[in-house]
Amino acid sequence: MTQPETPAPAPAAGGSTSESSNAREDAPATEVRVQLFARTDVGQVREHNEDNFLVADLSRRSRGLLEANRATVIGDQGAVFAVCDGMGGAAAGEIASQLAVDIIYERLVDGLGDRPVKRDDLARRLVRAVESAGLRIFHEAKADRSRRGMGTTVTAAALVDEVLFFAQVGDSRGYILRGDTLVQLTRDQSLVNQLIEAGQLTEEEAETFEHNNIILQALGTSDTVQVDLTYAEVRQGDILLLCSDGLSGMVRFEDIRETLRSGAEPLDICKALTERANQAGGHDNITVIIVQFDGASLKPVDTEAEPLKYRKYVLADESLEEKTAPMPAMSDALATADTRSDGPARAPSTAAAGWQEQGAHGDDHDYDRVDIPGTHVPMWMVIGIVAGVVVLLAGTAFLLLSRSG
Repeated sequence: MTQPETPAPAPAAGGSTSESSNAREDAPATEVRVQLFARTDVGQVREHNEDNFLVADLSRRSRGLLEANRATVIGDQGAVFAVCDGMGGAAAGEIASQLAVDIIYERLVDGLGDRPVKRDDLARRLVRAVESAGLRIFHEAKADRSRRGMGTTVTAAALVDEVLFFAQVGDSRGYILRGDTLVQLTRDQSLVNQLIEAGQLTEEEAETFEHNNIILQALGTSDTVQVDLTYAEVRQGDILLLCSDGLSGMVRFEDIRETLRSGAEPLDICKALTERANQAGGHDNITVIIVQFDGASLKPVDTEAEPLKYRKYVLADESLEEKTAPMPAMSDALATADTRSDGPARAPSTAAAGWQEQGAHGDDHDYDRVDIPGTHVPMWMVIGIVAGVVVLLAGTAFLLLSRSG
């Protein structure tokens, strides 16, 4: 598919190129350098590429893989990177993912002005941008019968000074490699992952689980979404990986880690990862973004700090209840059944305003028990149906007996 994010580099063969601090520091750091690349590939099975990605320097209002964006100093208004995995069949998934990256970028730069952006401001803008994209896709699908059911996942990462915010809807993923350790910093919003976290399914059972293609949220399948907002503090030498499940569902975690540890340039890492996914079967579209971080403003890796893990971030003007509401009910999840992947199951990967830890990699494991979706027909309706059938059969028997007499 045509990928507007990639005007400069040529495609590789087989695919398109396309705080732990308790205080809020509003002043941006002086220098954070990045080297990055991104690539999307149709895979070996799909006829269309429904993935899209976004790479943008918000300070310079520059989007795409132009040479100036691929090795740059991050300005005081930050940068954003995102992967979107569309669904809906035919061209609908491609439209949904393209709408998502376009709207997220437009909302982030709209009214940004020239002043340095604060952390809360960028985090709030990121959440609002994702919500806006979901609403727009929902209305587009509602207005056009040929696009009914279209939607997309999104995993977006926005950087301001040394803090990286993640906005998550769906099951695309965000990882950071620090030294030899690779950590997943997003939580899959999928049925299989919630069952694992609730203790009702093991990772081994997940590999053959019948409903492993069901995601609990996607942009466009309803008029509202619950954006999972998390964060990490970046260190010198960290490598960010954002990817669709076309990579994480096909390539083993250890193989991904070893590829990231290779010391190669971002372009070569992107190529190696997409090739690994294709060699494993390429059952789905594959999209990868690699960002390497450096700069005098970043702390070295050996600085004492909390280890990398999944951490929730709650905006100052929003209540804890709003930001930690449970996932959609399982009966609603069937409406967002993800028909994109027919490959193996994807392995699962944190109250006051500000920084906090919760969730799969934190200390809070207060998850509700989850039931596998069923029919859930009300009992009164079942009784009514049975009574009606009994009356109908009795009436039929009476008529037959009358005629035979």
